[in-house]
Amino acid sequence: MQFIVSKAKAITENTTFRNVILGVIIFNAVLLGLETSPALLENYGTILMFLDKFCLSIFVIELALKLIAQQFRFFKSGWNIFDFIIVSIAFIPNAGGLAVLRTLRIFRAFRLFAAVPSMRRLVAALLKAIPGVSSAIGLLAILFYVSSVVATSLFANSFPEWFGSLGKTLFTLFQVMTLESWSMGIARPVIAEFPYAWIFFVFFILVTSFTMLNVFIGIIVDAMSSIKEEEHAEQQSEHDNQLEQKLDEISKRLQAIEKSLKEE
Repeated sequence: MQFIVSKAKAITENTTFRNVILGVIIFNAVLLGLETSPALLENYGTILMFLDKFCLSIFVIELALKLIAQQFRFFKSGWNIFDFIIVSIAFIPNAGGLAVLRTLRIFRAFRLFAAVPSMRRLVAALLKAIPGVSSAIGLLAILFYVSSVVATSLFANSFPEWFGSLGKTLFTLFQVMTLESWSMGIARPVIAEFPYAWIFFVFFILVTSFTMLNVFIGIIVDAMSSIKEEEHAEQQSEHDNQLEQKLDEISKRLQAIEKSLKEE
């Protein structure tokens, strides 16, 4: 049994094996995209379905090897659980109300996040940045609400299609924040009737589009830096443990040699 476990571990940790799985994930994602074409599905549907099942078989074998290699530790990793769920979706019956869930097979492409270390690090950083991003979103929401009340009070009577209600103003300001046709489409007509309205629009864009964008970027960069530091600490700890084990082995061997010399 131990031989099987060690063999499965060697296979799953092999770089070639991981690259093959990465290639199969990309290939399967392309296949699922081709299946959306009615013409291709009509002419090559059988081949596409066969290739899809072939890719699924490889994923199942990969998960089986990981389960054998890691055993109960397999479910301690969030990425392993994610892979397990994504692959399991393919076994949902293709009939009745559950048939729509079959479209979730495209989520297999998300396995790239788990397969590519740099993507996995980025996702981990985004998840770690959620508390900080939530605070930034809360601040942005307050700015939006205050600005919407001000804009509705000032411009509602002259431009009811843009600022006639709080909901319309919120949507209009969201368009302004994205810089989509904000100048000629919204700001200039308003400024033509309210000459000092440029102060409101310039201030709103500076705060929401530029300042808050930099805040979001700063939070994510800080999270990524923290993730890298944690990975470096884990690698250093693992290196120290390996070095300690080697020193213990050397020490035991020296003691054994010393003992044998004394006996002689």
